Amino acid sequence: MTGTLIRLRVNGRDVASPPGTMLLEACRQNGIEIPTLCSDPRLKPASSCRLCEVEVEGRERPPCACATPVEEGMVVATHTAELEDFRRAMLERLAERIPAEDPARLAGKPFRKLLDAYGVAPSGARRPEAKHPEHPYLDVDLSWCVACGRCVRICDEVQGQNIWTFTGRGGDLALAPALSPGLRESACVSCGACADACPTGAIEDVSRLAAGVPERWVRTTCPYCGTGCEMDVGVKDGCITEARPVFASPLSRGHLCVKGRYGWGFNDAPDRITAPMIRRNGAWEPATWEEALEAAASALRKALRVGGPGTVGVLASSRATNEENYLAQKFARLALGTHNVDCCARVCHAPSAAGLGQTFGTGAATNSYADIERAGLLMVVGANPTENHPIVGVRIRQRARAGVPLIVIDPRRTELADLATVHLAPRPGTNLPLLQAMANLILGEGLVDADFLATRTGDLEAFTASLREWTPERAGALCGIEPEAIRRAARLYATTGPAMIFHGLGVTEHRQGTDGVSALAHLALLTGNVGIPGGGVNPLRGQNNVQGSAQMGCEPSRLTGYQKVALARGTHAQVWGAELPQEPGLNALEMIDAAGEGRLKALLVIGYDPLLSHPGARETAENLNGLDALIVVDLFLTETAKAFGTVFLPAASPFEKEGTFMNGERRIQRIRRVVAPKGESRTDLAILGALAERLGAGRHFRHSDAAAVWDEARQVWPAIAGISHERLDREGGLQWPCPAEDHPGTPVLHVGAFPGGRAAFRPLTWTPSLEVTSGDYPFLLNTGRSLFHFNASTMTGRTRNRELRADDALDLHPDDAAELGLSAGDPVHVQSRHGAFTLRAHLTDRVRRGEPFATFHAVAAYVNLATGPGRDAVTGTPEYKVTAVNLSAAAKSKGR
Repeated sequence: MTGTLIRLRVNGRDVASPPGTMLLEACRQNGIEIPTLCSDPRLKPASSCRLCEVEVEGRERPPCACATPVEEGMVVATHTAELEDFRRAMLERLAERIPAEDPARLAGKPFRKLLDAYGVAPSGARRPEAKHPEHPYLDVDLSWCVACGRCVRICDEVQGQNIWTFTGRGGDLALAPALSPGLRESACVSCGACADACPTGAIEDVSRLAAGVPERWVRTTCPYCGTGCEMDVGVKDGCITEARPVFASPLSRGHLCVKGRYGWGFNDAPDRITAPMIRRNGAWEPATWEEALEAAASALRKALRVGGPGTVGVLASSRATNEENYLAQKFARLALGTHNVDCCARVCHAPSAAGLGQTFGTGAATNSYADIERAGLLMVVGANPTENHPIVGVRIRQRARAGVPLIVIDPRRTELADLATVHLAPRPGTNLPLLQAMANLILGEGLVDADFLATRTGDLEAFTASLREWTPERAGALCGIEPEAIRRAARLYATTGPAMIFHGLGVTEHRQGTDGVSALAHLALLTGNVGIPGGGVNPLRGQNNVQGSAQMGCEPSRLTGYQKVALARGTHAQVWGAELPQEPGLNALEMIDAAGEGRLKALLVIGYDPLLSHPGARETAENLNGLDALIVVDLFLTETAKAFGTVFLPAASPFEKEGTFMNGERRIQRIRRVVAPKGESRTDLAILGALAERLGAGRHFRHSDAAAVWDEARQVWPAIAGISHERLDREGGLQWPCPAEDHPGTPVLHVGAFPGGRAAFRPLTWTPSLEVTSGDYPFLLNTGRSLFHFNASTMTGRTRNRELRADDALDLHPDDAAELGLSAGDPVHVQSRHGAFTLRAHLTDRVRRGEPFATFHAVAAYVNLATGPGRDAVTGTPEYKVTAVNLSAAAKSKGR
């Protein structure tokens, strides 16, 4: 690449930069700082502040360095006396608009630094009318605004929300009418990009104003969704006070969502449990660590002694690190002697691993988020990423805004559906007929990649025969979609490449979740959209480390690397120095079933709340009541712990430990200890090691630190052998497979070959859901998350996010509401064949008639009281997305 560099001379120095680099960035790359206010590396050049003007030999007027590309032989001067006088004059003019007092909002800001550097002091008066209504996270006071436009541009160019607009200039500067009532009343998603970009503090984080500038920053990975955004976390007086995005992150590229940027308050929540407890005589009592560990170990020993290894189990945490999950499954297998170990992948994306594994040979995302910008078409199926994976959703939305074709398959009209070239809204439970019809049309019209099919796939003939009945007409009648719309989507997907598929829980949480994922994989195979940049099939994983927890072996039939027990038993036994159990294990739902039948007597639950999370909450409670001991390792007293816990062991939070997370694109990234564990909290590594010592298996768990645990995992899973903590610290995140220290990682799977040689088509037979409407239950309920909360709101519910969305809601079509005599905000009684809950009505035409949608974050709602027993036939994943219900007005005195 050296020969392609552009050479120029700056301030008498010879420097070089790649073609297309703007002069401002070229100077920065070479340690030459040029003043600027309007420039931000995330944004297109604006040249509005003019502070970055430089002198270029041969040019009559000084150009702005931010918008001037480097040229061969260019001679530049950046700090002549004339330029410095000009900058000082510009800053003096701006300072006239800034209040003379020096408030906390100016501290540490780029504008403050420039004023100090040029000896300029603010001299204006604060304008009371510039202060705007309160927002939980953002403080807006336009007295300090210098009209650089960065907030407007970042909201447009990065977030794509287009919230910020201004009227007037100088002392007359004001927010546009749409924003005048305040951010909370606007369509603002509270991502904080405007505050992050603002150079003066006119838009500032409330936390910065309250706590001041952090004393230090620690880089780590967000503990929320599976996107894996990197962030710098600010610390002052031993507490987290701020979080900001990492510009160089390949995932988030200098951006965060409301949860990542502001959702860290749970770490110091007043109800966090930070000392061990034992339940005695029905009440929780404080205990020492020694007492609590011995009580837990004693309960496990008793179950093992009376009933054997089959009577104990472990539920591991998708919120915990890879290292902690690796030890959790090792603990189950060596300390307890059982394969009864699972994680919450069971109730979300287990069908993704199964469906992709059956078809491609590897049960993980085929491509990288970077391929969003390489794709010629994007198809989003059963996912709402602008709310549930906001940074991925933003990138997809920006591509759609730029004209890239977008297909959205979702019963609801989501934000991305508004931008879609084609939006298909199937009835809940009819994904498979729709995808089969698309495959039928692609084959029937010869829109396949014939060379790819001939050289890289097998079993096509039987698959083709199985599709003949799935015409667009038949599927359309079942799905409630016009046949021509199905044809249009299939043709668009097949003829516009590379085509990239993203899917979510709207595909997996069905009776045929695994088959739905396989059907998506079939579409990619038919069109040759596998093993290429910008293509593939990519699950949007829900929790921060749900990919990692399963890959680490927290699954009854799989070991580390998602390797089948039968195939990887020998390697693990050799590295561990111990034999593995022979009896097959139970998955998460089967363990709860077994507890109800008296076959499971003791359960260790780590960062998981099955009572709140599993379907059929009443049946789950009845089953959990059959346990003799339930040991909980968590930050908070979960619903499971409140009702059935016998020992509580307080865990360190993601901000209080070292290790790694694995995101949805197979990228392994470091998490780092930001603050010390609160109170007496301990890491899962320490807790599991201490329990193993008391169970006689301590020698297998005496690792010096998280890096040592990870190094052991590298020995049993060759695909991560080249990824060490040291390398991650040095190079940043890496995607497996990465088999050697000099291997760059694998952004795209299946390039040139599949693990089994050829990918296999598999005939699929549609099995309708048992959740069917009737006169008594005329509505089909769908469930999911919202932007401002995460799962059971264990973390977000303990932050000011609850001020942005205080409550769950039932999205209901206005016509349905009218027939039921309901108005917006009325409490609605939702009754299924299995149970009932009450939510307030939110009237919207984004759901179809007869298909309400409920969020499930609040404990008070307990939506899983009504969800049914349906499970995916392959993985056992619950059918959360289809429940037949009856709706009626609830007594307002009982409303929430």
